[in-house]
Amino acid sequence: MLLVKIFCAAAGLLAAFAATAAHGKLDSLQRIEEVVVSTGRYREVIPSQRLAGEKLEALSSFSVADAIRYFAGVQLKDYGGVGGLKTVDIRSMGTNHMGVFYDGIQLGNAQNGQVDLGKFSLDNIEEVSLYNGQKSEIFQPAKDFGSAGTIYLRTRRPRFAAGKRTNVKATLRTGSFDLSNPSVLWEQKVSSRISASLSAEYIYASGRYRFRYRKLRGDGSVAWDTTAVRQNGDIHATRVEGGFNGYLPQGKWHAKAYFYSSEKGIPGAVINNVWKRSQRQWDKNFFAQGSFQRQLSERCEVMLSAKYADDGMRYLNPDTTLMYIDNTFRQQELYASLAGKYAILPQWDVSFSTDYQWNTLSANLTDFAYPQRSTALAAAATAFEWRRLKAQASMLGTFVLERTARTGSRTAKDKQEYTPAVFVSYQPFTAGKAGSVNLAPLRLRAFYKRIFRMPTFNDLYYTDIGNISLHPEYTTQYNAGLQYEAHYVRGAVERLNVQVDAYYNEVTDKIVAIPKGNGQYRWMMMNLGYVEIRGVDVSGQASWRLWRGAMLTTSLSYTFQKAQELTKPAGSEAPTGNSGEYGWQSAYGGQIAYIPWHNGSLIANAAWQTWDLNYSFIYVGERYHNSTNIRANHEQPWYTHDLTLGKTFSFRAAKLKISAEVNNLLNQFYDVVLNYPMPGRNYKVIVKVEV
Repeated sequence: MLLVKIFCAAAGLLAAFAATAAHGKLDSLQRIEEVVVSTGRYREVIPSQRLAGEKLEALSSFSVADAIRYFAGVQLKDYGGVGGLKTVDIRSMGTNHMGVFYDGIQLGNAQNGQVDLGKFSLDNIEEVSLYNGQKSEIFQPAKDFGSAGTIYLRTRRPRFAAGKRTNVKATLRTGSFDLSNPSVLWEQKVSSRISASLSAEYIYASGRYRFRYRKLRGDGSVAWDTTAVRQNGDIHATRVEGGFNGYLPQGKWHAKAYFYSSEKGIPGAVINNVWKRSQRQWDKNFFAQGSFQRQLSERCEVMLSAKYADDGMRYLNPDTTLMYIDNTFRQQELYASLAGKYAILPQWDVSFSTDYQWNTLSANLTDFAYPQRSTALAAAATAFEWRRLKAQASMLGTFVLERTARTGSRTAKDKQEYTPAVFVSYQPFTAGKAGSVNLAPLRLRAFYKRIFRMPTFNDLYYTDIGNISLHPEYTTQYNAGLQYEAHYVRGAVERLNVQVDAYYNEVTDKIVAIPKGNGQYRWMMMNLGYVEIRGVDVSGQASWRLWRGAMLTTSLSYTFQKAQELTKPAGSEAPTGNSGEYGWQSAYGGQIAYIPWHNGSLIANAAWQTWDLNYSFIYVGERYHNSTNIRANHEQPWYTHDLTLGKTFSFRAAKLKISAEVNNLLNQFYDVVLNYPMPGRNYKVIVKVEV
């Protein structure tokens, strides 16, 4: 608590120097509520995209990755099937620049920097939100300032009706691919201030589905066109998580433990008439985390967070015609954070947070370096509001110390980086009412952020590929946008919200793999990449009043992006011998791999009495699977239509809901990633019981 006292004392001196104006006294209950629900006045300087509650539940989404597809500016890499790897990229800056936070603490992967969102079920998720830049909140750990974009997953918090102490929710999904997915959620009111929850889930699927395989010749003519069944895509997975939530007279706390175990086949790419692979993967992921938040005075609040994670993975390739591989990896992580916020004036807050993170990786590879990384982060931030102007600014310092446990292994240099961010929102017109419309006037916004991502352990130390001389990969973001929201008292439209953003991003010192010498299968990681991204995101939500009490909610998103590969050879750093194969000259100026110029989505949900109908549509335009934008690398657009129909029944204290889903209604065959075919038309039946 010494650091907390020092922080509050220093902030108090700053407040005395800045002004002696009286600080409005707040009732303690009001102040507690602000802490509990995070409704600080600065939260929405830059609004997020959100899916929550019934809208999230109504989607034809199996995992978190499926839900995120509906956000503007997002590209999802999906390798197909229930157990296929699913990663997300925001505004074409790369998967490693995306931070994923689970109940306020970041999910990590120091080995390759990617978080597989397919592992996280929606059964226990209450809200999924996406922020460009960073969350519009200065009272947060330093890690929250450290990504180009962030996804926040908030699990369900227990809520109890009057006189009730226990909630139970059971769900069963079944359908195509031999899917069997039972789950149960139990919530218990321990006392008036403490509640507990336990969630468990099992997933089995054979992963067998029909797909179409077309091979084109160089002139664009069809070499062959056939259908086959996807093999070796089965998955057996178990998820168990439990936690406690508590409230104090002037604060709150929560603690959670999470365990995930899976065995799955890796169906691999369909290449050269090879339809079946035999690779297998086993994953075991465990973490325990908690946070404590308390108001020390009317002006000062503090937050403590901590986490321990232990992740194991085994990869087996028994095919000796390729190369027999049986590799195991184990990652461990320790994390702790202290954050404080002080109100200098009613309109001016400052915060300071400091984090420490320790990561290690071990493997059964020959001559493996066994790297260890210690990371210290310190963030100072301020938020100010004056009339219709809101502004936030932050500075993040990152200090990285690298070590290797193996004698004789070379170690990457220690790194020290400072990165700023500025966010501004302005409301040009005051709130008012015009006829039947309650106006929440137009808001203009802009932000600038410079941030980086550290090279991963694989980038630095993977045998014969890693390069310990790598620099961090930087992104610079510029964004300008507007939001208009109106609430209509009468008429068919109840609420309308429209957001438009234009942005320009640069990715410098991009980490790329280049050929090493003349060997076609020998590669090295280098800082040679440079990408420029220009884009526009448009999203809108509307609520409609229909006849006889029926309601319709609609959401629309559209993204245009021009993401150009502008990497040039740099003297001796340029690849030699086979630079033509790498395509340096022909790739220059091309749209980067897998980024479409146009993509969008539509969601429409109609609810009437005990019935609900949900329709969702996703469109991904033409793109290239390589930055060399030639005909042979061109990928056709794809789109999917999904339908869900649900009916709710009530039996005394119990509620039963039965839903039927049809996904990819028009049975379109497509690849998100080249040679990884996605399922055609498929079905699910979902039964949920709540007591």
